[in-house]
Amino acid sequence: MPEIGATLREARMRARIDISEIEAETKIRAKYLRALENEEWGLLPGPAYVRSFLRTYAEALGLDAKLLLEEYKLRHERPSDHDLMPIGAPRRRGGRGGGPMRSREPRRIPPGLVIGVIVLLLIAALYALGKSTGGGDDDSGGGTQASTTATDRTTTTKVPASQTKTSTTKSSSSSSKKSSSSSKLVRVQIAATGQVFACLVDRDGAKRINGVTLNDGQTAGPFRSRSFKLLLGNGNATVRVNGKSRKVPQKSPVAFQISKGSFKSVSADSVENCA
Repeated sequence: MPEIGATLREARMRARIDISEIEAETKIRAKYLRALENEEWGLLPGPAYVRSFLRTYAEALGLDAKLLLEEYKLRHERPSDHDLMPIGAPRRRGGRGGGPMRSREPRRIPPGLVIGVIVLLLIAALYALGKSTGGGDDDSGGGTQASTTATDRTTTTKVPASQTKTSTTKSSSSSSKKSSSSSKLVRVQIAATGQVFACLVDRDGAKRINGVTLNDGQTAGPFRSRSFKLLLGNGNATVRVNGKSRKVPQKSPVAFQISKGSFKSVSADSVENCA
């Protein structure tokens, strides 16, 4: 089976998903996602977090999480002492006549019997409590005392207002962080109006369009990231940013820096050349 990190990275690149999108969806920090792709297990908090992050990341990419977890355990986790114990204990010898002597297994108390005893004890305790509280019926103040006792046993647990406010604040903060992360993404699509060379690089340096020549009528994308750098061989293209068409000047070559609310021309040398 291929390496675990390579499998995750190839699945993400094949789906054209930016690592910031996975971060927003899974709530796993980007540095931990990169550590999984690079198999830098020492950068993660611990084995339990590795398994949890690996399962969540694989499911987000539509991969077989169980298969990747088994591969991780086989390659990177040491077997526990329980796994190293022999399957059966050796039989003792030395009974009468020198024959094998069977070891006596301790008798186990049936769970049903234990539950029955507990129920009987609870019934007895409730009966004794009711008898002790209802013994003063002849006395004029007995009824009041029993009522007071029953009222004392009924208590209501109130959640402190500060705790409720804290939970509400945390929930609102989590929702605002998620919406803020999604709102910073920019969606880019290239539509060719003639033959044009295109190279598109996202903020992490991943080449979303790796030096492809698009023919008239072809489209590429949409792609999502925090920002992009776009290099076009000429002006035979329409660039759509978040669904809005942007004009491309008729010159060769032409390059742009694209982010949320920004579409500006830059030097072609500033865009990493695609193959």
